[in-house]
Amino acid sequence: MGIIKSCFSFIAGTVCGIYVAQNYNVPNVKKLADSAFFIAKHVEENYRKPKNKDDD
Repeated sequence: MGIIKSCFSFIAGTVCGIYVAQNYNVPNVKKLADSAFFIAKHVEENYRKPKNKDDD
């Protein structure tokens, strides 16, 4: 009974996640993260301060 009690929230979350993924239009999290990373990289490259020649 101990393993069922300790894993109940994990099993319930998995079942609810499967139901939501099958019945609703859930966005692809990996695709969203990749696009956010690309935008952040683009912004960082465009607004970076230029290097000073005196620092070298």
